[in-house]
Amino acid sequence: MGKKREMDIRFSKFGTVSFTAITKVNDFVSYLEEGKVMGTKCTECDAVYFPPRADCAKCLSSNMEWFEVSGKGKLVTYSKLEYAPIGFGEDLPYAIALLDYGDYKVFGRIAGDVPENEIEVGMEMTTRANTLSNGQLNYVFEKA
Repeated sequence: MGKKREMDIRFSKFGTVSFTAITKVNDFVSYLEEGKVMGTKCTECDAVYFPPRADCAKCLSSNMEWFEVSGKGKLVTYSKLEYAPIGFGEDLPYAIALLDYGDYKVFGRIAGDVPENEIEVGMEMTTRANTLSNGQLNYVFEKA
């Protein structure tokens, strides 16, 4: 008899509500546990991706390497949510946003401790790994 293959369910630790447990980029969750927010870069054509991808959409290569989302991004847009999809109601209100890092953009949430009156399009923000009160992992944006 062959060995029983263990299922890699690390992605079930990601987000307030996890909709998938298995992806080709489960290492993303391990990096979050280490306090790192990571994307991927194609070693063939240098295309960069966030969220991370296992395969390049530009040249179809599977030769990807990890890079850390670091430095400052500019806030492109944001929206304060008063209503949420099923499973996210306890988080309300919260703000979703898009940061531009130049070669790639990151979509996520603005940290709950950033005062709403201090959020402005064009401001510099950083992305950091975050652990939620229930032990789940995500990442949030903070003022730079």
